[in-house]
Amino acid sequence: MDKVKQVIVMRKDLNLSKGQMVAQGAHASIAFLTNLVREYTDDIIPFNQREEQWIKGTFYKVCLAVNSEEELLYIGSEAHNRGLKVHYIQENDLFKESTYTCLSIGPDYSSNIDPVTKHLKLL
Repeated sequence: MDKVKQVIVMRKDLNLSKGQMVAQGAHASIAFLTNLVREYTDDIIPFNQREEQWIKGTFYKVCLAVNSEEELLYIGSEAHNRGLKVHYIQENDLFKESTYTCLSIGPDYSSNIDPVTKHLKLL
């Protein structure tokens, strides 16, 4: 069965604490929704079929790891090039300069996301 899921890709090289990683991942997970709320100021947000399935379903998420900003940006670019929604999270307070910490892909069907992320290890 082709599950609808969201993938969170987190940088391991930043040596964030577990709490910081959870916070950054939570920002990434909700980013698709907050961006839609900002974009559509009417009462009705036009979710696509995959997003609606995910919201009304199990909120299936997978957290994966990369080892560098370059790898994070590459994964995001590959996902975007395949037509997937990608949301990057930049942290402005933990580092001397704004730093990409993680990204989210989807929600979308596993068959669309897996070709981009299947080689990554679980966080």
